[in-house]
Amino acid sequence: MDFITIAKTRCSIRSYTDKKVEPEKLEKILEAAHVAPTAANLQPVHLIAVQSEDGLAKIGKAANIYGAPLAIIVCADHNKAWVRPFDQKQTGDIDASILTDHMMLQATELGLGSVWVCYFKPDVLRREFNLPANLEPVNILVVGYAGENFTDPERHIQTRIPVRELVSYESL
Repeated sequence: MDFITIAKTRCSIRSYTDKKVEPEKLEKILEAAHVAPTAANLQPVHLIAVQSEDGLAKIGKAANIYGAPLAIIVCADHNKAWVRPFDQKQTGDIDASILTDHMMLQATELGLGSVWVCYFKPDVLRREFNLPANLEPVNILVVGYAGENFTDPERHIQTRIPVRELVSYESL
């Protein structure tokens, strides 16, 4: 698949089969995160890949993971994140989001479904996974074999604002 096809094919899946994600597919997903850009290349992100029943149950205390066999907790490391000097904006959440997007698109290319979960209880994840204070759980990427059909790749024509409304051009 070319990139735009992958991007159009990806959709949020909220129903999964119980088929496990193969180790080689998980490795490719994690490799996609590994090569993702981060501000100043500081790589202020930590991933927790969870596949065990116990681990998934721990996440289930904090969020709905839709019965998926794999969840990746994406954390920003506030001790390592770049800070913009003009307004002190720390980029850990942005970097974590870039990694998540890379993993999501790689999962799609591998024939897997995913959903980016931001509706979760961070205090529960912190407690259940003993996260140190510097690690902030930013999102959970849920991955697995879709238990529902992927949405029509051409849906964006009807579900997105037109590009002319999305983009403004500098006048010359």
